[in-house]
Amino acid sequence: ILSSFICSKLHSMTQISILGCGWLGLPLAEALIKNGFSVKGSTTSSSKLPHLEKLGILPFLMELQPNAIDGDITTFLKGSEIVIIDIPPKLRSNNNEDFVGKMQTLIPFIEQSDVQNVLFVSSTSVYGEENDVVTETTPLNPDSEGGRQLVIVEQLLQNNPHFQTTILRFGGLVGTDRNPVRFLAGKENLPNAKAPINFIHQMDCIGIIQKIIALDCWNETLNAVSPYHPTREEYYTKKALEWQLIAPTFDPTSSGTGKRISSDKLQTILKYTFVETP
Repeated sequence: ILSSFICSKLHSMTQISILGCGWLGLPLAEALIKNGFSVKGSTTSSSKLPHLEKLGILPFLMELQPNAIDGDITTFLKGSEIVIIDIPPKLRSNNNEDFVGKMQTLIPFIEQSDVQNVLFVSSTSVYGEENDVVTETTPLNPDSEGGRQLVIVEQLLQNNPHFQTTILRFGGLVGTDRNPVRFLAGKENLPNAKAPINFIHQMDCIGIIQKIIALDCWNETLNAVSPYHPTREEYYTKKALEWQLIAPTFDPTSSGTGKRISSDKLQTILKYTFVETP
């Protein structure tokens, strides 16, 4: 069904530019190519260029700076109706980058290009730590520098009259090769044992982005988190067993509950059913 949706779009649009062919952007590019799109993809690593080309991606060496762009951004955007921006700020770095400055440098190039629609990969870190169900109407209250910069960039893109932007706020990203249990294995007295997890599998990230493109779902803000919300203690105990790791232990006196992020709006608008349990 998804392929037929996408194929119906091929007559009007065939080229997409993906800024950031990393853990998500690369398999996303592969999926789009399989569905008949031509894809331009960027990387900051020259050693990855041959791999991108081998996969059928037109590769570009590109790095955004707060005051300049290293690489041919004009050619990268030329002929694409859609650009997918998948270069989130380094949220956990002590030396947080000027992500807002990078986007302010990029936006004029998008304005002057053929791009009509922008898909911006954001994060649920824009919400902060609410002890409640979080929807797209929940006031933004980021408690990290990365989250604060994401809020500013979301507004810069959505308020720009030259193109339409859909904001996709992903929860924690997991996949067959990626799970935070690897960093928690064997740790003791972790907090927030009863807090729900808010994760999304790589396969659903790709499926949701394809559905947005197929349905022309622009000028929207969507939470993208699996409806599977076990507690942290339940989830990490189970995952440690699956990954053959030492299960972490949790502080039994920790009373924090934490937020549960709802993707009801996404499931309704896109008629999307999550296919993978994180």
